[in-house]
Amino acid sequence: MNKWYGSAAVCVNDQGELLMVKQGTPVEIKKWAVPSGGREENESFEACCLRELKEETGYEGKILRKIKVKKTRIGDLAVEVHYFEVEITGGRAELNDPDELIYEIRWQSAEEIKSLLLSFPEDREFLLRVIKNSIKA
Repeated sequence: MNKWYGSAAVCVNDQGELLMVKQGTPVEIKKWAVPSGGREENESFEACCLRELKEETGYEGKILRKIKVKKTRIGDLAVEVHYFEVEITGGRAELNDPDELIYEIRWQSAEEIKSLLLSFPEDREFLLRVIKNSIKA
């Protein structure tokens, strides 16, 4: 069985909004996801997370903690994605995706996320919990 490993950056700003990208191939319906992508050979999951964040959004960040590992299957492919809570430390929003799969970068509120078309709909409740837990009282 083939395996695919990747990382995802979960970034929540001071307004309780989640950093998301609208993605897809030119012929697909575009859907929303957190910045994420495949791990390169000899790359740590943490390094992959920060590289994908920079490539897909233009933002730089630092990892605060690992918050989830999702294991699933897509056909004959075993998929393992490591999700990290990331604090934005610099950069600015800009489309610079070398794979040309990103079409928009936006900070989304919990209310917006409830109705967005997501690339990974199984992540919706998890992402909403992350936002809820990150909002400062």
